[in-house]
Amino acid sequence: MEYVNLGTTGVRVSRICLGMMSFGNDSDRPWVLAEDAAEPIVKAAAEGGITFYDTADTYSKGASEVATGRLLRKFFHRDEVVVATKVFMPMTPGENGGGLSRKHILSAIDASLGRLEMDYVDLYQIHRWDPRTPIEETMEALHDVVRSGKARYIGASSMFAWQFAKAQRVADSNHWTRFVSMQPHYNLIYREEEREMIPQCIDQGVGIIPWSPLARGVLAGNRSRGGERSTTRSGSDPFTDYLYSQPTDFDVVERVAEVAAERKVAPAQVALAWLLQRPGVTAPIVGATKGGHLADALAAEQLTLTDDEVARLEEPYVPHPVLGHF
Repeated sequence: MEYVNLGTTGVRVSRICLGMMSFGNDSDRPWVLAEDAAEPIVKAAAEGGITFYDTADTYSKGASEVATGRLLRKFFHRDEVVVATKVFMPMTPGENGGGLSRKHILSAIDASLGRLEMDYVDLYQIHRWDPRTPIEETMEALHDVVRSGKARYIGASSMFAWQFAKAQRVADSNHWTRFVSMQPHYNLIYREEEREMIPQCIDQGVGIIPWSPLARGVLAGNRSRGGERSTTRSGSDPFTDYLYSQPTDFDVVERVAEVAAERKVAPAQVALAWLLQRPGVTAPIVGATKGGHLADALAAEQLTLTDDEVARLEEPYVPHPVLGHF
């Protein structure tokens, strides 16, 4: 496993980040694994050199954070692992149960740390942009979270590039903590972040940790052009239908399968290898509910595509409307 700096920080992370959204007891999502079923996957990730783990307070209503804390303690000392979580989605009833107000951020970080059973998180990320809260209020609250020692760094997820630039300017002008990472929606099927967000991150030295690197399994072949669904998740995840519904998406899926067949590897390995070779990408956030999913991710980190293969993979792409910012 290769390790790199997260943006311009000194913290080192593995080039694969394991997404913990798929783990947590008593989830209402049929594809989420209980902790005992998830343990062999996390154990294999640790043995494979993965030291970077991402969750969020909203995943399975907090159960993912609980599972993350319990599972990581079995395989790591705290300083050996980089733990990321997120804030924004509603977690309690009422008008102040979500968002990026000072009130919610300061209560949410304490709640996350309680579920994780940790004194701090390494990376505390805003899950989305909050149009109802002045960004000055959000950035000052996040700065105070860092100054209090409850988070080492802060990051952001899907938003427009102008919003990210505004947040960084507010932080700089007030001498507050800047975002060190961006978690964008980015994969071979959805490449709109290449227009502005990714160039901005490269220019500013911000680490890029894409979510949905396999398009929620579409690039791995979990559904067909004709509508067949081959996994529990593909048959019970309406968000995937919203994100990946263009007929041309399957032109990309089929091209990935062609290149994978020539290489005699799984399509997931090819799709992840492409992302790992993209400029500015630090570590894709990979979900896994089977041992084979993790094995493909580890193999992808060792797979180098040729320039010709990259060009072939990119050729069928058709631009999309903005998806995933809301």
